Formats: sequence, C-alpha cells, structure tokens
Amino acid sequence: MSARARAERRHNRPLREVLDDLIGHARDIARRAKAMTPAELAYAEQRLEWLAEEVWRAATGEPPPA
Repeated sequence: MSARARAERRHNRPLREVLDDLIGHARDIARRAKAMTPAELAYAEQRLEWLAEEVWRAATGEPPPA
C-alpha cells in the first residue's frame, strides 16, 4: 500500500466508516436475500440507497445527484 493510500485511510475516517457499513449491509443482503420477506427486501433496498448517499456526501462533500 502506498503512503498516499495509508494517509487517505487515516484522514478520511468518516468515508471509511460509511463504506464499511455499505459493504457489510450488501454482504448481509447477499447471504439472506432468498430468505427475506418482501418487506425486508424493500427496507434493505432503501437502506442501500441511504448508505450510497452517505458515501457520496462523505467522498465529495456535496449532496448526491438527483
């Protein structure tokens, strides 16, 4: 890992934390999707969209595109 990559991980902790949440949620959905009810799937999709918006804000400092 380059020094720049290490520095980015240290200086942009909010982005790293939101990305970790997004990845964890996506993995959870992938494991449980077949057993989830339609309501659970709908909520999981909404949460994925919310987390993606949070990643966008943390990465750019701007609101996500419409």
